[in-house]
Amino acid sequence: MTLEPYYADDWVTLYHGDSREVTAWLDADVLVTDPPYGQGWKGGKLGTGTPLSHVSGINGDDDTSIRDAALVAWGPLRPALVFGSLQAPYPAGWRRMLVFHKPTVACGMYGNQMPWMRNWEPLFVLGDWPKVIASRDAVIRTGAKAAAGYSGYVTRYSHPHAKPLDVIAQLIAACPLGAIADPFVGSGSTLVAAKATGRRAIGVEIEERYCEIAARRLSQDVLDFGVA
Repeated sequence: MTLEPYYADDWVTLYHGDSREVTAWLDADVLVTDPPYGQGWKGGKLGTGTPLSHVSGINGDDDTSIRDAALVAWGPLRPALVFGSLQAPYPAGWRRMLVFHKPTVACGMYGNQMPWMRNWEPLFVLGDWPKVIASRDAVIRTGAKAAAGYSGYVTRYSHPHAKPLDVIAQLIAACPLGAIADPFVGSGSTLVAAKATGRRAIGVEIEERYCEIAARRLSQDVLDFGVA
């Protein structure tokens, strides 16, 4: 299915729709995406059990079927980086697991009743990658001081699974040449980081409210990597 882009410029094309139906993203060369993890996330709770009612869930997060359909469409041989969760099934055929190390401020505490914060996420490497000498840390760190709270990147980008731009930029820098695909755009961090680092990108997002946020970020004259 093809349709008019929700947003387009010289570097980025963003579509509003279901990535299983809007397939323009399959024309890209490298997949960098943060899909629904398949853990049925509906918003955190405070330590008292009080729900955080102002935080909504993720569309399609009841299971991994939407993520898996996208990976089947992408194919097993093309290079891909896919964020995930230790609490949900891993993507089929993953080759390496990297670590996204989150800031410890306002991160991994809500609903967690053990001494250790959930301040890291797995990042799966799939497909065939060019053979190079290993030179990059497998732990991907951010300069952001907080994930949530008043100044965190989750708050700034208005999406509960938002990723900081400096993390996405590090990942894109390690990718083979070519356009970046993101079939689960969310608030747009992958597209913004691709544009800021001189890479073309094609994305799809099913929720219009997030398309609006992503388009607004992409249209800014100054692309802020937001590590504060």
